Amino acid sequence: MTKEYRSSIMASVHETAETLIDAGNLSKRTMRDFDDLCLTTVLPLNSSEIRALRLREGASQAVFARYLNVTTGLVSQWERGEKRPQGPSLKLLALVVKNGLQAVA
Repeated sequence: MTKEYRSSIMASVHETAETLIDAGNLSKRTMRDFDDLCLTTVLPLNSSEIRALRLREGASQAVFARYLNVTTGLVSQWERGEKRPQGPSLKLLALVVKNGLQAVA
């Protein structure tokens, strides 16, 4: 699984830290804390942001749902504010925000 970093600089620094842990110069606990700083933050999306994202990508609710591997009804509930995406769905939406719908195709 490929890690998504905040920037190419953070990716380089993280790679260096992994080398230090392999050499025994950095603890695994410190590395876990470091991972939290380097990885892309997933922010919650509200209903209007989800709808705007879907429209930006030019997808119907059914097509958008298919890309995210969820039901059309769930996408509709997100857009009406009845439910909020969580966990893997929220991560997939973050990838779509950053890289477009083709990133999860």
